[in-house]
Amino acid sequence: MIKELVKDEAILSQKCEPATPEDAELAQDLIDTAASLDDCSCLAANQIGVTKAVVVYFDDDETPHVLYNPKVLMGIRPSKVVEGCMTRDEFSQVTRYAKVKVTFDELVDGVFKPRRRDFTGWTAQMVQHMVDHCNGKLV
Repeated sequence: MIKELVKDEAILSQKCEPATPEDAELAQDLIDTAASLDDCSCLAANQIGVTKAVVVYFDDDETPHVLYNPKVLMGIRPSKVVEGCMTRDEFSQVTRYAKVKVTFDELVDGVFKPRRRDFTGWTAQMVQHMVDHCNGKLV
């Protein structure tokens, strides 16, 4: 279901609670909402008002990927970038890594399976942005 975006910093600055397999419907809401927005490549649950650690991003083929409880373990090649956000009006300059190692849960047949993956380039930047949202980091 398509949800309204939340711009309330009190909600966006809260650290998200761990997700559970019961949050599959929330993941679908994120996919539906992100797909309905122009120029939206990623979205976190708190951006639709739910403080759970669930994020979605779209790859180059417009395929959605859901990460539950994502955490950045390490990053290499930091640089300053300017990025926008669907729930903030202004652009922000932040440090992002060109390559990150991330742990997350994937929902498989109704249960979480722990995963670890390296992300690079634009996908790495999106994932870092979403992990920041899960941690309640506004910029």
